Amino acid sequence: MDNYVKLEKVGEGTYGKVYKARDKNTGRLVALKKTRLDMQDEGVPSTALREVALLHMLSQSLYVVRLLSVEHIDKGGKPLLYLVFEYLDTDLKKYMDFTNRRKPFGMDHFRTIKHLMYQLCKGVSHCHSHGVMHRDLKPQNLLVDQDKGLLKIADLGLGRAFTVPLKSYTHEIVTLWYRAPEILLGASHYSVPVDMWSVGCIFGELAKRSPLFPGDSELQQLLHIFRLLGTPSEEVWPGVTKLRDWHEYPKWSPQKLELVIPGLDQQGLDLLQQMLIYDPAKRISAKAALQHSYFDDVDESQF
Repeated sequence: MDNYVKLEKVGEGTYGKVYKARDKNTGRLVALKKTRLDMQDEGVPSTALREVALLHMLSQSLYVVRLLSVEHIDKGGKPLLYLVFEYLDTDLKKYMDFTNRRKPFGMDHFRTIKHLMYQLCKGVSHCHSHGVMHRDLKPQNLLVDQDKGLLKIADLGLGRAFTVPLKSYTHEIVTLWYRAPEILLGASHYSVPVDMWSVGCIFGELAKRSPLFPGDSELQQLLHIFRLLGTPSEEVWPGVTKLRDWHEYPKWSPQKLELVIPGLDQQGLDLLQQMLIYDPAKRISAKAALQHSYFDDVDESQF
C-alpha cells in the first residue's frame, strides 16, 4: 500500500471504510475500499475471492465502476483486503441535490435524465447477463463522472451474494425507498426484477425531483407504493396474497402517473410503468428496457 497516499475518508460502507487516495506512480485518483476479512485457517475466504473475481469481470463494462487492483496486506497479523477502484467525484444523490437547486425544469433536464437512465439500464443489463443482481441500487450507489456525463454502478459489495443488507455497518438504517415489493412482502425467492424496480424508483425520482416512495418503515413503504400504483390483487400479481408478510391492506386504485410526474413524455411514462409492474415475472428486463422507444433518440456514439 506504499504506492498510495490516502487523502481523505469518503465513506463507510457495509463492508468497510472507503478512502480517496492518489496513486504515487501514475498520479491518478483512486478509491480504496478497505475490507476486513473473517479469515479462515487457509487464508482469504473463498467468498471474498469469488466476489472479487466477479467484480473484476463486471467492471469491464463502462457502466460499472472499474476495479483497478486488489491489494492483500497483513497489518499486525490482521489480514486486510484493499480493493482499488477508479475514483469518481460525485454520486447521483449529490448530483440530483445539486441540479434540483440550480437547474430549471426543461428539455435539457429530461434529456439528461434519458442519458443517465440509458446508462443505468446498460450497467444493470451487463450485471444481469452475468447472473449478478445488485439488490441495493439507489442514487448513493451510482457514481457520476460529470465531465464525461457518465453514470457507473458502484457498491456491488462483498457478500452481496447472500442477503439484502438490512443495516449498514455504521448502524444507519438502509433506505427502503428503492426496495421491490416482493422483498418488502417477505418473498423467499426473488431475482433480477428486484433491481428493475429500483431502477424505476430512481427514474421516477429523477423526473419528479423527489422520491416516489419515501417510506420510513417496511409498512409505510408498502403503503406509499399501494397508494400510487393501487393495492395489488391476485389478478395483477398471482400469488401475492400467499407471501409471508401479506395482510389485508386498504384497497387503493392506481393513480395516473402523468399527474404525479407531469414533465415526463409518453414514452418515458410507459417505460416507468413497465419497471413498476407488481408481478416480477411481467416487469420489464434491463435488456428489454434498452430496446424501448423512449431511448430511440439516444446517440450511443457519445459514450
